[in-house]
Amino acid sequence: MEDLVVIKIGSMALVNDKGDGIDYNVISQLSKDLNEHTILVTSGAAVVGKLDYIKRNGVELDESQPYYKADYASQGQTILMNLYREFLNPKYSLRQVLVEHQHFNDFDKRQHLLGLLKRCAEQNAVAVINYNDCISSEECRKMEINLLREKGKNVVECIDNDETATQIAVLTNAKKLLLLTMLEGIYLDKNDSNTLVRELSASNKDELLDKITELQTHCQGASRKGANGAYAKLEYAKYAVKNGVDVIIASSKYRISDILNNTVPNTHIFVKN
Repeated sequence: MEDLVVIKIGSMALVNDKGDGIDYNVISQLSKDLNEHTILVTSGAAVVGKLDYIKRNGVELDESQPYYKADYASQGQTILMNLYREFLNPKYSLRQVLVEHQHFNDFDKRQHLLGLLKRCAEQNAVAVINYNDCISSEECRKMEINLLREKGKNVVECIDNDETATQIAVLTNAKKLLLLTMLEGIYLDKNDSNTLVRELSASNKDELLDKITELQTHCQGASRKGANGAYAKLEYAKYAVKNGVDVIIASSKYRISDILNNTVPNTHIFVKN
């Protein structure tokens, strides 16, 4: 799957500027660029589910309760998949894949997931992946992660879909990992759009990893409460680079084809051939 591009879109990139509705233009544009050479890792189920719940009930759920995110996510999943199906080229099948940390921390489950994703490409289908917030309890997840750590294992947590997308890119030996956000990439100064880092490259992995670490010193804040922001994206980029995957961080307002062709602003992180 060396020609594969794994695309991740963040929750807030799927809603309009006011934050009170779905941005159908973004979803339409994104869906039309998906094909058998792409895998989409989508956030947004809980956000979209919340918007839909408020629309139908006039109130929010009690977010002091531990289960509210699961309830929102289960409502939003169907909406997201219906939208991707509506705008996806009709010649492709669409397959939803819900994953949890266990699918990356167990060899047999990793291989099963890899086989599923390979068959999607072979069978003219587009895989849309999301973390399974609907049934995943944070308390259980933390307990399972701690048990794995006690056994001395390197543990994948999937604390957000940036990590999930990175794991998918490495698992499938993807050529590129594209992280779509509300911003055009990584900035040396987040308050100055002229400081966008268009390219971060080096002649070898070790040199590039050092450059990523240095760039992290310029990263602060996140797009929303609970998000990890640019610093975390660069941390996941390190794992991708170590495993031979190029990373692009770009705005969801642009066409995938334009981003990949480097005709629009973005941050491209790669080892020079």
